[in-house]
Amino acid sequence: MGKWDWQVFLQDTGGGRTYLEWLMSAWGWTLAVAVLSLIVALVVGSLMGILRTTPNKWLVAVGECWTELFRNIPLLVQIFLWYHVIPSIFLVLRGVPSLVLVVFALGFFTSARISEQVKAGIQALPKGQRYAGLAMGLTLPQTYRYVLLPMAFRIVMPPLTSESMNIVKNSSVAFAISIAELTMFAMQAQEETSRGIEIYLAVTGLYFISAFAINRVAIFIEERVQVPGMIGGGK
Repeated sequence: MGKWDWQVFLQDTGGGRTYLEWLMSAWGWTLAVAVLSLIVALVVGSLMGILRTTPNKWLVAVGECWTELFRNIPLLVQIFLWYHVIPSIFLVLRGVPSLVLVVFALGFFTSARISEQVKAGIQALPKGQRYAGLAMGLTLPQTYRYVLLPMAFRIVMPPLTSESMNIVKNSSVAFAISIAELTMFAMQAQEETSRGIEIYLAVTGLYFISAFAINRVAIFIEERVQVPGMIGGGK
């Protein structure tokens, strides 16, 4: 095995930039996909988790169908469906940037997992809290907003932290539809330079840094919102 050559990142790609600049650009695309997908997943997943705990059986059915649909289809298949199939059915989506399509695919896939966690968090609360909110004159949506959800999200912060880290790693599937993120950079740069060790070690390090940073931010938030004595609430 030859000597490692980290100066490969200072070489020109032939397109007016170095491999280091290309790597940083790819990292930016990875973070963009991950952050935007996480926002979609949190909003949609929370909504579906709420619907699955309401007294209305039709709303429960909507939440259940959504969750089962998106968690039982492989992520890569969902990516291809969004890229090749759905724009052919819904013509308005033709010409939509690949970034938007992959954000929806990854966001909806992750929303199914967050839906389970939000549902579990709400169901972990004593039923008396819901009844107390209604007895005080709050509507059902107000009871969820002011009574149930603030406590439920504190309970499910640890699994939400894991999902936030997973979405960074799952963003690697974006290479399948030509998003210029880290995995695509690694594949193309390795072919052009034949320096696979250096390229893949650098990409692995950036994935680790990204996931670890999200983990520390989430733990920081978790420690400040936890409720002593509650499930997952610490001492």
